[in-house]
Amino acid sequence: MPELNIGSFNFSDTLWEGIYALSILLFFLLLDGIVYLVLHRIVGSLTRRLGNRFGERLINAITWPLLLLVLAQGLFLATTPITSLEPWSLQIRTGWSIIVIGLMAISGTRLIRESLSWYSRYVAPRKKSAVDPKLIPPFRRFLVLLIYVLAGMLILDQLNISISPLVAGLGIGGLAVALALQPTLSNFFAGTYLVSDNVISPGDYIELESGPRGYVVEVGWRSTRLRTSFNNLVVIPNSRLSDSIVTNYFGPTMEIGVLVESGVSYSSDLTQVERVSMEVATEVIRELPEAVAGSEPWFGYERFGDSNIEFWVWVEATSRVGSFVLKTALIKRLHQRFAQEGIEINYPVRKLIFPGIDDRLEPPSPTNRRTNEE
Repeated sequence: MPELNIGSFNFSDTLWEGIYALSILLFFLLLDGIVYLVLHRIVGSLTRRLGNRFGERLINAITWPLLLLVLAQGLFLATTPITSLEPWSLQIRTGWSIIVIGLMAISGTRLIRESLSWYSRYVAPRKKSAVDPKLIPPFRRFLVLLIYVLAGMLILDQLNISISPLVAGLGIGGLAVALALQPTLSNFFAGTYLVSDNVISPGDYIELESGPRGYVVEVGWRSTRLRTSFNNLVVIPNSRLSDSIVTNYFGPTMEIGVLVESGVSYSSDLTQVERVSMEVATEVIRELPEAVAGSEPWFGYERFGDSNIEFWVWVEATSRVGSFVLKTALIKRLHQRFAQEGIEINYPVRKLIFPGIDDRLEPPSPTNRRTNEE
């Protein structure tokens, strides 16, 4: 082929360079199509093998970034045979590096989003994993932000922009923000602890050491909301909740013990008192649905009190609400049965000794010796 020279411009060489560059570009376009078909074949295989759409979601997440990455590689290699672009080779290489970094960052974030979304939606609720689903959204946002920050730093490095002042500025700025947002961050990390450790859950009945108690409505990242028995809403900062001693009446199970304490006079038959108390407790467990079916009552004497020999009866209720019903029924039936059996529960009494009374006189009877304590 004859060559056409115009000054230093060689038309024949330029034509062959263009054909070579076009061939490279067409090859990568064909490679793009092959990659697309292979990815879809992999999607079908994973769907059939795993029986779910997780693999399909992952492949779809990286499909178009991967195709763009192959195309960018083809464009970059297509520019290498063209000698007229040599003065801009550094800029072309820099642009190609920036595109590759950006596409890889996009692929990574899309993979993270799809993986964590699928885990929180399907895996965590079914297996009751230790990783609470509420932790996944903030963790996902943190990972996405971290990837984009690293990608931005790599891009700045490709542009020959020093990132050392930027890192120092971010450190100082982050320290200032952390100090300014210390209460908010304290509540946030306390909420993370409450959610991840499964200390309390919505629906639990809890009581704080400082006094507030009620049903947990919601455990948020800044505060926890309680609904009291008077149907009022109490908002407690998570930092205060995590530093308090919390009693969860719904943990580890819903069953709760009910303790009834009382006392009988010193003249009572203690064996009879124990037998009657156990009979009443057994009847209450058998007849009331608020009692745990099949459970056994416990009885025990506590101490010699000022006026009575004190004892306690223990039964088990199905829930905290049921414990009030069970305790009321047990007190009423014990009082009624003691009256039928002639078992006396004394009022507070005091023994009075008057000096000067002839010791030869017959001491007063126990009944006359007792007086009501004002």
